[in-house]
Amino acid sequence: MNPDFINATIGGVMIAFSVIIMMSLLGKVTGISGIIWQSIKFDSAEPGRLWRPAFIVGLIIGPLLVHFLLGWEFPAPQSDNVWLIIVSGLLVGAGTQLGSGCTSGHGICGIGRFSSRSIVATVTFMAAGILTVAIVNAL
Repeated sequence: MNPDFINATIGGVMIAFSVIIMMSLLGKVTGISGIIWQSIKFDSAEPGRLWRPAFIVGLIIGPLLVHFLLGWEFPAPQSDNVWLIIVSGLLVGAGTQLGSGCTSGHGICGIGRFSSRSIVATVTFMAAGILTVAIVNAL
């Protein structure tokens, strides 16, 4: 079997498992953009607010552990153009704000909960991604 397929399957199962744990233990949707934004805002009135920075640290440490313990390689950058990467990141952030969430929140959690808003958002994200790749490849 193709190792990429196995790695993607393991990654998908781990994402699903983390979403289930988050919903079961905290009653929260695992939307990464929302978690990061709320961490930056750091609303001191919210009880138990430290789970968000802990989640972000886990997002960073997890791949490092897999890399060093299992020897998995980091993916190679798709572009050396730093400005293209910065502008792309800003556009993703703007799209996340316009869509009231990101692919993880809408695509994984929202569709899993049969949210029509999340289904529309995910289809829009996918269409925008396909269009963007087509335009960039044409340049």
